Amino acid sequence: MPELDRKANEVFAGKVVRKDLVRKMKVGANVPVYVLEYLIGKYCASDDEAVIEMGLRVVNETLATNYVRPDEAMKAQSRLRERGSHTFIDKVKVRLSKSEDKYWAELVNFGDRDVHIPDELVNRYERLLEGGIWAQVRMEYHFDESQTGKRSPFWITDLKPIQLATFNLEDFERRRFAFTTDEWIDLLLRSIGLEPQGMSRRLKLLLLVRLIPMVERNFNLVELGPRGTGKSFVYREVSPYTILISGGKTTVANLFYNLGTGKIGLVGLWDVVAFDEVAGIQFEDKTAVQIMKDYLESGSFSRGREEIVADASMVFVGNINQPVEVLVRSSTLFQPLPDAMQDPALIDRFHFYLPGWETPKLSPELFTNHYGFVVDYLAEAFRALRKQNWTEVIDRYFSLGSHLQARDVKAVRKTVAGFLKLLHPHGEFTREDVRDYLEIAMEGRRRVKEQLKKMLPGEYARTSFSYIDLETREERFVGVPEEGGRNLISSDPLPPGTVYTAGVTDEGAVSLYRIEVGLSAGTGKLRTPGMDRTIKESLDRAFSYLKQKAGEMGLAQLLETQDLHVEAVDLLGNRIPVECGVAFYLAMVSALRKTPVQAGLVVLGDLTMQGNLKGLRSLTEPLQMVMDNGGKRALVPLENRRHYFDVPGDVAEKVDTIFYSDPGTAVGKGLQV
Repeated sequence: MPELDRKANEVFAGKVVRKDLVRKMKVGANVPVYVLEYLIGKYCASDDEAVIEMGLRVVNETLATNYVRPDEAMKAQSRLRERGSHTFIDKVKVRLSKSEDKYWAELVNFGDRDVHIPDELVNRYERLLEGGIWAQVRMEYHFDESQTGKRSPFWITDLKPIQLATFNLEDFERRRFAFTTDEWIDLLLRSIGLEPQGMSRRLKLLLLVRLIPMVERNFNLVELGPRGTGKSFVYREVSPYTILISGGKTTVANLFYNLGTGKIGLVGLWDVVAFDEVAGIQFEDKTAVQIMKDYLESGSFSRGREEIVADASMVFVGNINQPVEVLVRSSTLFQPLPDAMQDPALIDRFHFYLPGWETPKLSPELFTNHYGFVVDYLAEAFRALRKQNWTEVIDRYFSLGSHLQARDVKAVRKTVAGFLKLLHPHGEFTREDVRDYLEIAMEGRRRVKEQLKKMLPGEYARTSFSYIDLETREERFVGVPEEGGRNLISSDPLPPGTVYTAGVTDEGAVSLYRIEVGLSAGTGKLRTPGMDRTIKESLDRAFSYLKQKAGEMGLAQLLETQDLHVEAVDLLGNRIPVECGVAFYLAMVSALRKTPVQAGLVVLGDLTMQGNLKGLRSLTEPLQMVMDNGGKRALVPLENRRHYFDVPGDVAEKVDTIFYSDPGTAVGKGLQV
């Protein structure tokens, strides 16, 4: 037996199960996972394959004989009447009838709400009154014509819970000490049916984000990605405290509060409310989105005169029908959401955007054949951990950067707290553990803010997320991979003829290009195959001006005997053209003189055929982008000095801004001396 399997069975004896057996049985039995795992744990607790096969046959027979299918309710009732007694596997709920001073049981699949149940069983298993439990139920049929009050021939005589009846969190925390963090991560992933072998640590942590809503109250998660990646699986199969709502019409009464009945909706009944196929969700009531905004913000909402509080986390999962690169260039990553949810104020309340495109499609090799927690046991652990508050742990080691606003801070804190509850319930972790979770948390929240910046660039311009190590005082910036992340601008020396440049549109969208100039023997021609029209026109003007100045600069002979080949590499991939005349001018001089430009330099601005400078519409967005992507300095036209006062202080501090008054000055300040 592999070491982790051996340790799991030794430390959590009776609380782990082989997940391949569960998967094998699940194919042919449409029953909750926790029912299957209970039966498999009961009849297949062995390493002997012969014993396991015999146990699986018993499980099959038990399900065939005792499990009640919803469409066979009448058949089950008839069987009980004919036999007089029988054992069923079903979900049992209990309610108290105050008028009769009596408990009544409901067997969900059996199809009867008025089943007699002894007080002693209700007192023994209080969860019968708290949403119900799956159980093996011994029932008898007694029809008594003399019975007074509500008549029912169905009687429960005994009940054995299939779901966990009690849970000791302290015991769970104590047993966690037996595992390393990496072992615990793998055990959790195997518990939800996945095989971590061969996964990167980043992928493991991203997959575990799906579990954070189960341990962190009022956690708002969105995951959009390709089909077939298992986005909704954990919310359907891993916990009896989560509910998965498929796309369709949704009402305020169903989700939040029914004014007619005075009963709270799903957010008050479940730990996690997950929306599958979110693109298909329709809100019948126009107030639903506003109420949802209130709830996502504070965990409370108003209905009538009541202020109602609930702690259910909300999860939104859906499919992206285009490559993420296309969405980044042409739209936003929230494009799959329904129109009613395309509201920046609503989107701003999401704590984490999980990049579903990084998750592999489910295939046989991704499913585990090893031991993992019985999901019902794990669900109870998660529910117990929800009561704890770990949001202040970050402050022991780090402080958050100036660009994180109140909602950003809240989102990051809740995500880190969720990771710590999942992976370190015993309270033992290191500075580097917290750093790992912090960077993932900041990335997930920044992904939300980057999309908001596309929608409302003025309002959400500050997206340079960073944190400061309280010990070293080092500030680290956290990027988003699909948006370019950071360090696209190399801090290493570049070959002669290579220059970075950037531009900004009227709407505040920025572009980042690397201009590369190569030389070959020729007659002084400029070759720009496949170049964007705007960029080509800018190159032509700069080339015309260089030819005018070539004599003064001692480059005339070189220019006459060389052809210049130009490539403009779109580093952000957003296809926003850039007017880059000054950068190209500097790149041509750099190539002809065989002198590189300064490392980490970005050249801004354009010029006319006569060499007159053309400034940028704004400095804030380009300089922020320079900082986010690893740039150290920027050459800026002098006429943009007036815009410099609008640049945030942290950007101004991190990016050395050098002003120039003409192309010649730009060359003098830009080339390495």
